[in-house]
Amino acid sequence: MSRLSREIGRPVTFAMLQVDAAPDLWRELLELSAAAAPGGANVVPQVAGRPFGMLVGHQTTVHPFADRPTFAALLELPFDERVAKLRDPAVRRAILEERNEATLSPLLAQPGRVFPMGDPPDYEPTYEDSVEALAAREGREPEAYLYDRMLERGGRELFLVPVLNYSALSADPIREMLHHPRAVLGLGDGGAHCGLICDASIQTFMLTHWVRDRTRGERVPLEFAVRRMTQDTARLYGLGDRGTVEVGKRADLNVIDLPNLELEPPEMVFDLPAGGKRFMQRARGYERTLVAGVDVMRSGERTGAVPGRLIRAR
Repeated sequence: MSRLSREIGRPVTFAMLQVDAAPDLWRELLELSAAAAPGGANVVPQVAGRPFGMLVGHQTTVHPFADRPTFAALLELPFDERVAKLRDPAVRRAILEERNEATLSPLLAQPGRVFPMGDPPDYEPTYEDSVEALAAREGREPEAYLYDRMLERGGRELFLVPVLNYSALSADPIREMLHHPRAVLGLGDGGAHCGLICDASIQTFMLTHWVRDRTRGERVPLEFAVRRMTQDTARLYGLGDRGTVEVGKRADLNVIDLPNLELEPPEMVFDLPAGGKRFMQRARGYERTLVAGVDVMRSGERTGAVPGRLIRAR
């Protein structure tokens, strides 16, 4: 990446995430990105503001009981009818008894890393919040506990399974990544893996969790979070007309009621072509959103104005 950046004279950016197999590798990669700068390379790590992983439930594309024949036979049923069948004690017993160690879902093999999302959603849970720990407190098997919890909220309950960025069940490494001088905030995924991931809300999470609500460690200043989400990314992508509030700059602004800003739990909506599904996660507390000085959102509702335009590289 360093050689590529030097040869093309452009920034090269990459996803910077903690991996369980080498939980300290991210520090080495951050050091390498910094060491490349004196040689004329601009290598920029994109870091995620929270644990990075899957959402799991009865509407998602990954399911912990997908390998069970009794469960698989119900997949063609309409959702509400399927949920009703899953509540049947005989169906429940059959699915739980069909456990096959050879094909056991990884989600069931590590119940200490599966967490109910809750409302408001919790993206920095402890082991005590895990399915394994919650089941143990009730004297139950994790599989049976998860089965029953998944049927809550009309079968729409969701569970967070952090695959990356959460090796020791702590967000402290994320905070360290965010403060690295070469890093930018990224990976707010809103359009890929849309039946499994919903990370377009990372920006709101930066304000609710990191600035205001975090209790398991240090928070970050409001000014730092805003700069990471505005000026820093604008500079990386060469958008010199925005990212700060200044005379002559493009007035792309959010007016936010920070004390009352809240993320709602993700929900599955079916509004893609042919009834395709995607996660949606709404937030309360955005009073106005302006693009080029024009109101496009007021109190969470679109105004109908579309002042944006396609941006092309020059």
